Amino acid sequence: MSTAAGPPRRVLLGAFGDPGHAFPMIALGRALAARGHDVTLQTWTRWRAHVEAEGLTFAPAPEYEVFPSGPEPLDFYEAVVHATTDTVPLVRELRPEVVVADILTLAPALAAELEGVPAATLIPHVYPHGEPDFPIYSLGARLARTEAGRRMWRVAQGPVNRGLQRGRRELNETRERLGLRPLDYVHGGISRRLALVATFPQLEYPRVWPARVHIVGPLMWEPPAGEVELPRSGSANGREELPLVLVAPSTAQDSEHRLLSAALRGLADAPVRVLATWNRRLPPRPLPVPDNARLVDWVSYSRTMPHCDIVVCHAGHGTLVRALASGCAVVACPAVGDMNENAARLDWAGAGVRLPRRFVSPRTVRLAVERALGDASIRARAREMAGWAARHDAGSAAAQHVERLAG
Repeated sequence: MSTAAGPPRRVLLGAFGDPGHAFPMIALGRALAARGHDVTLQTWTRWRAHVEAEGLTFAPAPEYEVFPSGPEPLDFYEAVVHATTDTVPLVRELRPEVVVADILTLAPALAAELEGVPAATLIPHVYPHGEPDFPIYSLGARLARTEAGRRMWRVAQGPVNRGLQRGRRELNETRERLGLRPLDYVHGGISRRLALVATFPQLEYPRVWPARVHIVGPLMWEPPAGEVELPRSGSANGREELPLVLVAPSTAQDSEHRLLSAALRGLADAPVRVLATWNRRLPPRPLPVPDNARLVDWVSYSRTMPHCDIVVCHAGHGTLVRALASGCAVVACPAVGDMNENAARLDWAGAGVRLPRRFVSPRTVRLAVERALGDASIRARAREMAGWAARHDAGSAAAQHVERLAG
């Protein structure tokens, strides 16, 4: 167990229950607990056993249906009001010295503000707010290389800025209902005292960072899983095994398993070994399993990726950074939202190949894998990022920032 720089602290963490948000917070909690702190994590009940197995105290987060998806749906800010009201008693009971809330989980941060407790924000992906000449976040566009391109993005920011002002007004209406003062700035969901960005610095565009924002590196955690037998095959040159390609589709997107099917078909007679998973989401129709492939229902990324050469995925941030931390080049086929941004950053960083969703087919997946395998600079860049991750303990770095805020 590592030792904190100061006395043990009482820390409350809060995270939305989606794996992409809950898992990095569990990783932070584990790092804080290892440094001797008393850590409570408020998240969805589905993760209770895992939270407690890491030596953390579990607190159930309010779980509301938002938007038109349930019998009594709430809009987002209505749910925030209810969740904050439900979280205040927890803050009063625990009396934490610091609260860390996920970027999508406003209630713990607002409850902390109501009770006078310092609060930080954990951003479990690349920083979502750019400079005026950056591409609009989540479009999947790369950083402009010319002044004309930068000027185009500055003009395009107009509608984005209007949306940010609308969001500020809606947040301030929520704050008023809770008895909090209005904010005169946008991005009010990110703490102005401490923001932890849990990604690779190599995936961030160059900028002048505010003093309160710190890129700590990927915070990675996954549920325990057993070993999976890797596919075996003949050698590539008589001396070594063929490269291993892991096909790791999103657990939430691509219900038709289009990427998985395209990869299995496209790599069927390629000089590679293929390990593919359907992530316990039953395919709507049988999938082809060629002789050089093994198809499983689940795979531990932390156990498997270190043995792989290429990871084919939808570019969810957790999968992407796990692959890069394992030294794997990535073929990114983004499905929706920030996956497009992650794929663009991967391409910009030179550690993988981006294949837009509309172009996904057996042939294009194979061509992308061949390029990732054949371009020495791509694989070298992925190994360089793995070396950075090995030298930088993201959990310890994040925990030290939290300690300073508590102190």
